[in-house]
Amino acid sequence: MAGGQERLLRRRIRTVQSTKKITKAMELIAASRIVKAQAKVAAARPYSEQITEVIRNLTAAGVAMDQPLLVPRDEVRTVGFVVIAGDRGLAGSYNSGVIRAAERVLQRHIEEGRDYSLMLVGKKVQRYFRFRGYKVDAAFTGFSDNPSYENARQVADEVIERFERGAVDQVELAYTQFLSVAVQRVQVRRFLPVEAEGLTGAGAEEGPGAYEFEPEPERILGHIVPRYVESRLYAAMLDAAASQHAFQQRAMKAATDNAEELTKVLQRRMNRARQDSITTEIIEIASGAAAMATDEERAG
Repeated sequence: MAGGQERLLRRRIRTVQSTKKITKAMELIAASRIVKAQAKVAAARPYSEQITEVIRNLTAAGVAMDQPLLVPRDEVRTVGFVVIAGDRGLAGSYNSGVIRAAERVLQRHIEEGRDYSLMLVGKKVQRYFRFRGYKVDAAFTGFSDNPSYENARQVADEVIERFERGAVDQVELAYTQFLSVAVQRVQVRRFLPVEAEGLTGAGAEEGPGAYEFEPEPERILGHIVPRYVESRLYAAMLDAAASQHAFQQRAMKAATDNAEELTKVLQRRMNRARQDSITTEIIEIASGAAAMATDEERAG
């Protein structure tokens, strides 16, 4: 019996050690992807900053901020939600954190009598809302861990089209902001209409005569604001991807540590089982020797 338990424990130890190798490899992969994601965030920042600067220069030239994506609606009847999560699990509370934050805001709007429109990025968030009976108007999958600008443009086109034709009056963006490898923060903030306050200020000191615009500034603003929306969404996707890798790295490290601790526990149990097996064999030998001695005494 003890020998059988020892074999079972040895098999479990091998299984746990194999799992530990897998989780360790996944931890290292996630760590390398964090570095790549951070590099993409840094590379995308100058483009976003330059677009913002152009818009500021346009406002400094006296262009009216009446572009459709900048003007708040008089009444908000339908709120759109762009929720960015992951396509896969094994990332701790990454998916559940952003999903629950978005759902809380969504429920608040519903309680206030507003309709909603869900535009979801990632398989996990799509499955969550569909399973609970929410209506999903658009879903995008397959690029959550490594988004491209073209992916952001595809999602932004859907959001802008719905906003401009009046299907939604306001859009909320829910994603996980990447602050550092150790700190990520779930954000739910207004995405459309674009808050004009953030597009004015710096650059205005150069005065309206600092630039000459061709074609006219109004047409330039009409073309560039959608690009600004795309760049904001792309930045959010890159933040979300970096956050996902950070969550996955921590989850895999915890799994590796747990596997190591479980191996130690199973090793101690196997050692006890081996000792019990040896003790049982010694008792059996001693008992057999004593029985033989008793038989010889009786025979003598």
